[in-house]
Amino acid sequence: MKPGSYTALATPFTPDGMRIDQKGLEQLIAFQIANGITGILAVGTTGESPTLGWNEHNAVVDTVARLCRDNCLSIAGAGSNNTQEALNATEHAAKRQVDAVLLVDPYYNGPSSLEIRREYVAPIAARFPGMEIIPYVIPGRTGAQLLPEDLALLNQAHPNVSGVKEATADLNNMRRTRACCGDDFLILSGDDAMTFDMMTDPAIAAAGVISVASNIAPGAVSQLVAKLMTGDREGASALLEGLAPLFSLVTVKTTESTPHGEVVCRARNPLALKTLMRLLGMPSGPCRPPLGKMTRKGLDVVLAAGRKMWTDHPEILQPIETFFGVTIADRLDDPQYQEGLYYSEY
Repeated sequence: MKPGSYTALATPFTPDGMRIDQKGLEQLIAFQIANGITGILAVGTTGESPTLGWNEHNAVVDTVARLCRDNCLSIAGAGSNNTQEALNATEHAAKRQVDAVLLVDPYYNGPSSLEIRREYVAPIAARFPGMEIIPYVIPGRTGAQLLPEDLALLNQAHPNVSGVKEATADLNNMRRTRACCGDDFLILSGDDAMTFDMMTDPAIAAAGVISVASNIAPGAVSQLVAKLMTGDREGASALLEGLAPLFSLVTVKTTESTPHGEVVCRARNPLALKTLMRLLGMPSGPCRPPLGKMTRKGLDVVLAAGRKMWTDHPEILQPIETFFGVTIADRLDDPQYQEGLYYSEY
């Protein structure tokens, strides 16, 4: 793998959510390539991997691998809380000649960092020495964490474990990763909103991002990373200001009223992202259950973010208008495009 901006691709579904929208998937990949992305991640969390059957999972990997070849790098999500499943997924990815696989820390069954290293990442890295293996550390989602010390041991024993997707939201953990793993180890941000800090902190020296926001703004995210890599903080700061409303949609929190009092509702990725994609006229389809819809308040947050970007920094969204043949002002303002995107009552 190399430094740059990678898109954690959302998987588009048919309107009923029952099938993958193959044409839409190919359009989304073409949009990413046309806007200069470094690489595309298939079937990560943003791609709703938990609700894809393995045949669907493999089909998305096949499409991404085929269309990225000779255009950009490809990464296949292959993580599981079952090492044998992860081995099988990595074998499929290797046969399709993807450039790397992403292994999220095993979720729910909660192995220790030692176990993650010895019983999960190491066996896969050893079985596929020619495949780049990228551990994905996101304890807020998984309830487990591969620690920097074990990551360094993996890198020493298996040179193909040469990078990490870092989504701990803990800058000190990231600094520890750099200290343990050395200068050549690739740290990629797994959190759009932290990419600037991670790339400008010399004790972290992140080399890019695996981005959610770049589903909608691949060009702007790529430019942000490129400016940070060349030390253009002023230019990067201006881009960050324009992208901030989009970055804020990874989790949308609203306070909702129920007959029993107020509750906090958290719409987690990729719900808000796909809601905005649908509003803008991009191939998306709904999220698969148990993810569902936004609340009305949540939809208003998504609309406000889209309108702010279109008003203040239209160049960020302009490529969507050009590529998909839509009129963004109409898509953001006409109520017909909001139908079916939110629950009418809590």
